Amino acid sequence: MRMIPNVPTAGFTRCALWAVWSAHTDGDAWQIGWVSGEPTMRMLWLAFVLGAVLSWGAYVPFIHEGQVQLGRGPLRAFLCVGGAYFLTAVVVPLLLLAGGFEPIQFTSRGVLYATIAGVLGAAGALCVILALRSGGSPIVVAPLVFAGAPIVNALVSIAWHRPKSAPEIWFYVGMVMAAVGAALVLRYKPT
Repeated sequence: MRMIPNVPTAGFTRCALWAVWSAHTDGDAWQIGWVSGEPTMRMLWLAFVLGAVLSWGAYVPFIHEGQVQLGRGPLRAFLCVGGAYFLTAVVVPLLLLAGGFEPIQFTSRGVLYATIAGVLGAAGALCVILALRSGGSPIVVAPLVFAGAPIVNALVSIAWHRPKSAPEIWFYVGMVMAAVGAALVLRYKPT
């Protein structure tokens, strides 16, 4: 197995989830494990998925609290988000590129699509902030956004990158379940 070079091992990454896990689906083996104390490369993407889930899951409550502490200031809160985005989406990548993490090569189409993605992400953040400012609470806004976004993502992805075969019924059942899950959270939210 290929190892990740120079990855420090943090205590939380040594939890039982990461101990050893392997499964085989449709002949595609995927594993999370430890070799000589370092995570294997094959499923590192899952750690980043977990990071996104934790970060985005906490985003709405934190931005709501920021707005409250700023005197219901959605634009000031969005400005703070922009500053944080600058640090994490400009400064860090520049440092990694300068460090040789990947080649410094750009194409016009790549820049175009990546910039559109950035605008979409920022527009989504602004919409969340304005939804909270307009009376939505984090326990209502977040389930709607985070159940709706995967449905939109699945539909856009399937339209853009046509699959070789039609999706199975379970694909559509999953999308319906996401919507039903959001509805249940909204219906039975704590008061």
